[in-house]
Amino acid sequence: MASFVTLEAIQQSLHTMGLITTTSTSLAALLVLNIIFHVADSKFPDKGCDIFQGNWVYDDSYPLYDSFRCPFFEHQFNCKKNGRPDQDYLKYKWQPNEDGCVLPRFNGVEFLRKLKGKRLIFVGDSLSLNQWQSLTCMLHVAVPHATYISQRTGGLSNFTFPEYEVSLMFFRNAFLVDITKDEGGRVLRLDSISTSKIWGAMDIMIFDSWHWWLHTGRKQPWDLIVYGNYSVPEMDRMKAYTIALDTWAKWIDSNVDPKKTKVFFQGVSPDHASGQGSPTVRTCVGQTQPLKNGVGPHPAELVLEKVLSGMEKPVYLLNITTLSQLRIDGHPSVYGQGGHSSPDCSHWCIAGVPDIWNEFLYAALV
Repeated sequence: MASFVTLEAIQQSLHTMGLITTTSTSLAALLVLNIIFHVADSKFPDKGCDIFQGNWVYDDSYPLYDSFRCPFFEHQFNCKKNGRPDQDYLKYKWQPNEDGCVLPRFNGVEFLRKLKGKRLIFVGDSLSLNQWQSLTCMLHVAVPHATYISQRTGGLSNFTFPEYEVSLMFFRNAFLVDITKDEGGRVLRLDSISTSKIWGAMDIMIFDSWHWWLHTGRKQPWDLIVYGNYSVPEMDRMKAYTIALDTWAKWIDSNVDPKKTKVFFQGVSPDHASGQGSPTVRTCVGQTQPLKNGVGPHPAELVLEKVLSGMEKPVYLLNITTLSQLRIDGHPSVYGQGGHSSPDCSHWCIAGVPDIWNEFLYAALV
């Protein structure tokens, strides 16, 4: 059952993220408030408790691995190698609130045994890449003597453990729907999802989409948006995001057999740039401890939850948004790809927060 959220909390959340102006506050907040009462239950089937409601607890037995043992990491995520001097951000585990509710510690050997002969794919943007690289390292460290094969062809990366017959893939598609090129330029097609031919035959699929919907100017990867009979140069980004999610949801409902395939959605990973993820702190730069409080529900997450709740086939939400809002300390900051000139408050250090996301995935699969 959804928790009660006040109108004031919604207004504050929307303002903090820069998604509404003063004149649109009441209407937008009421619309989001209406969404809240249609969200899906965040409990995993058969787990008996809500593992996503809890607190970050310092635990000296973390992190689960040393990032130096994984030479295949993307440079932008390897904060330790990039010179980050503090260590506390590595030491937090997630503790659910409910009595007797425990998030199981990741066991890489058990994970590989459970997935023997299966193919798992992450589909999404660089936040999916973040989680995929975390998982590959967690498993490599668990079986350090097992042979692994890492390959990339176009937008598809594949990390395989031949001994276990397990393939872990990542396919980059930030919008889930198609972007094509024609005479008019680059076209974002909100009702087309042809890349499903790449990930449609997998045993486990984990999706993610949000961050690229907000890009404008030179970072915007399309010139035109097409949907049905409509062709427009611009559209409200939340509306476009919703239409794309609906297209994806229809594909899942029409093509996935739950007896053969498990489907997950990563949820919306929060930014901590320009005060988006905190009511009091403007940037992740220099932050070494988790926040005490977040900014409330993320509008994009609420849209996602509404879409998932209306689907016929089961999709398990890795509800990482609220708990990740507290981890302003977990970003690469100046120890990422952009350095001091362009601090990264969007992605996450590895080892770090994405490892906990993978403990949620582990809890659901094992």
